[in-house]
Amino acid sequence: MRFTRTATASTLAATVALGGAITLASPAQATPAQSSSALTTKTANTCPTWTVIKKAVNFRSGPSTSKYAKGVIYRGDFGKKVDRSGSWIKLKLGKKSRGGLPKGSTGWVPRAYLDQCVYMNLD
Repeated sequence: MRFTRTATASTLAATVALGGAITLASPAQATPAQSSSALTTKTANTCPTWTVIKKAVNFRSGPSTSKYAKGVIYRGDFGKKVDRSGSWIKLKLGKKSRGGLPKGSTGWVPRAYLDQCVYMNLD
């Protein structure tokens, strides 16, 4: 459910600085919102882009260290998640990697070496 903001942070700070009292309503007492600037509940991150956060990572043919490495991808290389197996993510590279793997190459990387992008809501 979405709720409207009843005051901005600067308004609240000014009210407190001038000795005013602030009453906060619980979410159950808040008014449902219709505007795009309303607060929203937290949802799962569905962003498809994953970025390498380690200095260098083997880009493997399967979700295991026993599978051969197709090459190395480096911090900043990125791709779209196309599959998952346990703690491994299968990526399709979004551009030619710094290690020379062509755009569109697919390979497996441990989840611990990747960071999923976060959508930003800019008002």
